[in-house]
Amino acid sequence: MAKLPQTGSQTVGPFFAYGLTPRQYGYDFPQIADGTIAGDAVPGERIRVTGRVLDGAGQPIEDALIEIWQADSKGVFPGPQRNDGFTGFGRCGTGTDPERRFVFDTIRPGAPGPGQAPHLSVIVFMRGLLVHCFTRIYFPEEAANASDPVLNAVPEARRGTLIAQSDGPGRYRFDIRMQGDGETVFFEI
Repeated sequence: MAKLPQTGSQTVGPFFAYGLTPRQYGYDFPQIADGTIAGDAVPGERIRVTGRVLDGAGQPIEDALIEIWQADSKGVFPGPQRNDGFTGFGRCGTGTDPERRFVFDTIRPGAPGPGQAPHLSVIVFMRGLLVHCFTRIYFPEEAANASDPVLNAVPEARRGTLIAQSDGPGRYRFDIRMQGDGETVFFEI
């Protein structure tokens, strides 16, 4: 049997946001998550986290998809026994916002364990990435940031790329820089 020649590669996407958050893009298809992580019945301080995914030139990427996973206000990750509307999981694409932002409405997470700081775990999907990127969002006023083992494993000069900026009461801004100056720290899982 003759061996076929290798074909050229193609970039991935842009289909993540359309396929995984179809309602955000105006499609009437089911989806398992959106930018609202905590329903009204979930106890905790309400916060909003917004940001953009930026390329190496500092330009917003218009077809990225962000997923977050977080603990509740007591530091407990959700499980199947939960029935208060808290999933701990959210998805938001950047293509429908005029500023190409992702927006998450949730509650401030608690520390998930001794010595750990409250944080949001983040996954970035976008065109051209064959493997998605993992990062975290920490909050600027948390004393526990000083002892968090993951944050402290990052060189001190780069830790700031993981800390959101306060944008008013209960509001945080976190831009994800994929490369270049101030590139966000990404983790291998």
